Amino acid sequence: MNKTALNEKHRAHGAKLIDFGGWEMPVHYQGIVKEHLLVRSGAGLFDLQHMGRLRFTGPDRAAALDRFLTNAVSKTKVGHARYAIVTTEAGTALDDCIYYVLPEAIVLIVNASNREAVLEWIRPRLVGDVTLHDETTRWAMLAVQGPKALEILEPLVDFDLGALNYYRCQGGMLLGEPTFVARTGYTGEVGYELVFDATQSEWVWDQLLYHGAAAGLTPVGLGARDTLRLEAGMALYGHELDLETNPLEAGLGFAVKFKSGDFFGRDALLEIKAEGIKKQLVGFEVDGRRIPRQGAQVLVGGEAVGVVTSGTKSPTLGKVICMAYLPSDLAKDAACEVQISTRTYPLQRVKLPFYSRMRTPS
Repeated sequence: MNKTALNEKHRAHGAKLIDFGGWEMPVHYQGIVKEHLLVRSGAGLFDLQHMGRLRFTGPDRAAALDRFLTNAVSKTKVGHARYAIVTTEAGTALDDCIYYVLPEAIVLIVNASNREAVLEWIRPRLVGDVTLHDETTRWAMLAVQGPKALEILEPLVDFDLGALNYYRCQGGMLLGEPTFVARTGYTGEVGYELVFDATQSEWVWDQLLYHGAAAGLTPVGLGARDTLRLEAGMALYGHELDLETNPLEAGLGFAVKFKSGDFFGRDALLEIKAEGIKKQLVGFEVDGRRIPRQGAQVLVGGEAVGVVTSGTKSPTLGKVICMAYLPSDLAKDAACEVQISTRTYPLQRVKLPFYSRMRTPS
């Protein structure tokens, strides 16, 4: 099993470690709910070294990536980031990712469990003067997420971090270390992702916790990362996305730019769009205290018509929530229930995301 450069730090902080995508990762330190609420109210520090970091160089790098990603890579300005899907020729999702356009390279962040599959898909199909470098083990990646993230990080960098807008990125110095800083994240909060030399991982981790102590910065594991992203209505590969699901069904049409280039799966997605999608992702509140887990059946009139992709009790909202796929003709107004064990519970539709920092939780 792979271990990040911070494995010993996680153990020292008392983390419960699990296998996640072939990496030994912390699921929590103090408890999922506590860590979740700390991110919503203050700031959390996440180890993201398990995520794949792929660097593309060469004059044809943007055009080359336009063949693999659904977003408009060639039209993305330097210093900007975009969410995109790596699609198969059938238009289904091989992975979802974020790419960052730097002056000298494009950096693609992919899911840990899909890194090898993405490399196997892209490498033999690269065209033009472009080189792919897998930097996953050479670069560390941390995230500081939460309303106090800017307060914590701004004194530690050598540029105006407050001027870095959402989905923007910039190179600079963090604690004297060359670092690629991006205002992106997976929590629905203000936050920053930090990429730097993996040999400095332990020192940077310790320094961030030291300088962030007054603002309550605390290590956060994958458990809270999952509940945070679910409240924010963000897809998780293996739940809302997989090789049987396309981005239009998942409500990710904003990341599919049909005019951006002839990416793999474009024709299939155009056909799907013309015919109309067969299923849609819907957000629900559950009338009850039981949590529907992935795979739970959604019923209409007693008949199974859909399936839950993710569910939890929202620590922020105090309600049980879930996302599920339903046939498109039933997605808007059919009366739905969810089967949990031997009982059924009514579902109430909720517009995604469940939580937004831009509005007060109800």
